[in-house]
Amino acid sequence: METNCNNDRGKFEFQKIFSKKSVQFRSLYVHAFIYTIGLTIYILKEFYGVSLNFFPVQYLNSVVMVIWTSVFLVSVIDLFASYKIFDEEWEERKMKSLLDNKKVKKQKWE
Repeated sequence: METNCNNDRGKFEFQKIFSKKSVQFRSLYVHAFIYTIGLTIYILKEFYGVSLNFFPVQYLNSVVMVIWTSVFLVSVIDLFASYKIFDEEWEERKMKSLLDNKKVKKQKWE
């Protein structure tokens, strides 16, 4: 006799995966917003000569922007390339195999 526990566990697994994806997208959006602000300040400082000499902005130079841009691009590529490689079809197959393996394993009570 099969209980509803397996269905609940499957829902929980799907919710866990989708909540992880939503956290990744949210962190990417926050990073993009902060990066846009930093890039705007850098452009104002370097190309328009606005004197912004307070603590965090005074250290915003070309090297920092190159490193920050590289990190941002790598995080974007990592997020979207992983979805391209491991698309929804792959996730469905993987979840199905995980759920089937859990159904096969029976709990033995002593």
